[in-house]
Amino acid sequence: RHGLPVVAACVAAGTDYVDLTGEPGFVAAITERHDAEARKNGALIVPCCGFDSIPTDLGVLFTIKQLPAGLPITIEGYFEARAGFSGGTFASALGAFAELGRGRKRGPSGDTSAAPGRIVKRLPARLHYQKTLRRWALPMPTIDPAIALRSARSRADYGPEFRYGHYVGLKSLPQVGMMLAGIGALVALAQTRPTRNLLERLKPAGSGPSEAERAASWFKFTFFGRAGEHRVVTEVRGGDPGYDETARMAAESALCLATQRDILPHRGGVRTTAEAMGEPLLARLQAAGLSFRVLSGGDAS
Repeated sequence: RHGLPVVAACVAAGTDYVDLTGEPGFVAAITERHDAEARKNGALIVPCCGFDSIPTDLGVLFTIKQLPAGLPITIEGYFEARAGFSGGTFASALGAFAELGRGRKRGPSGDTSAAPGRIVKRLPARLHYQKTLRRWALPMPTIDPAIALRSARSRADYGPEFRYGHYVGLKSLPQVGMMLAGIGALVALAQTRPTRNLLERLKPAGSGPSEAERAASWFKFTFFGRAGEHRVVTEVRGGDPGYDETARMAAESALCLATQRDILPHRGGVRTTAEAMGEPLLARLQAAGLSFRVLSGGDAS
């Protein structure tokens, strides 16, 4: 609600910026309005430096680093978690659902085309059963896949052809049905201000999980990558995603910009974390305790 003037001020001053937003409309707006000027002024504007979308964006990058270069790459990411969420996150989600219902843009825009000769696409959205995880996989309607695909368009090391699918893993078909029904109801109720206000009262701003609840929380993303005959399974895992791990990710992102600016690949622009900071940020997060590991396979030779 209040971020656009902050981004505009940073761009005008040539000052770097990070946030932990996951709102597709906000990211699309700052990209359209400020990307060209940020590139000119040398300001790195990096949204989505929290749970949205570092585990996905850098998890995909980590997976690619385990595969041989120069081949078409396909990656599928599966999310599972046990965690609570805050009133602010709920309000942001309702805003995103309202935009979704009105057909507004759902991800970053601007100059996101891949270089000539390269193909970057999202895998077709489909419900399916993931045998290795023993989970039903439902396409996940978040900004994460749009961020990962933007990184892929910018980075040639994602291969001549890159495809990505993003899913939430659920134990049973009844859970799938409940989630679809719940999201559908929220999208419908978020379309008008009175019903949106009523929903926000159910989880008011400032509320959130207790310290004990956060201590018991966890998340993981499992990525299945393939390049030709090569296969790899990787995992990104952490504790409470909404508070503890998001704080770690946002802080390390800011420190990366502040202390390692001279080794980063881009001078300015509205960028994803993999575009703006890539391997240096990945190394920082691993050193800070966020787990990126290979579960099986991998051949980076």
